[in-house]
Amino acid sequence: MGQLGSILPLILLVVVFYFLLIRPQRKRQQEAIKMQNSLAPGTRVMTTTGLFGTVVSVDNEDVILEVSPGIETRWVKAAIGRVIAPGEPPAAGERDADESGEDTNESETSADRNDGQDTNTKQS
Repeated sequence: MGQLGSILPLILLVVVFYFLLIRPQRKRQQEAIKMQNSLAPGTRVMTTTGLFGTVVSVDNEDVILEVSPGIETRWVKAAIGRVIAPGEPPAAGERDADESGEDTNESETSADRNDGQDTNTKQS
């Protein structure tokens, strides 16, 4: 009876690790593999490094992504992090050039109003 009492905490620890760490990780891996195997041309994806692109073609373990019109790159399927849903808003790094251009134009017009001098610079 004394030996069972000393082994029981170890067995309990293994069971807890299985349900809290190992099982959820396996489930995430299976979902990722399922997503990577379901890739089709025309799907918007984000790689694990944060690059957005559109799937052009799928080979055995490779995916060709179009990251910009006319620019295609080859990636392994495992590098695809997630599929971007059609109705999902663009991420911060995927904004249109128009939005970033508005900030530049605004600072240029404020400099024009002040005869080309920037009033926001600090002098030592």
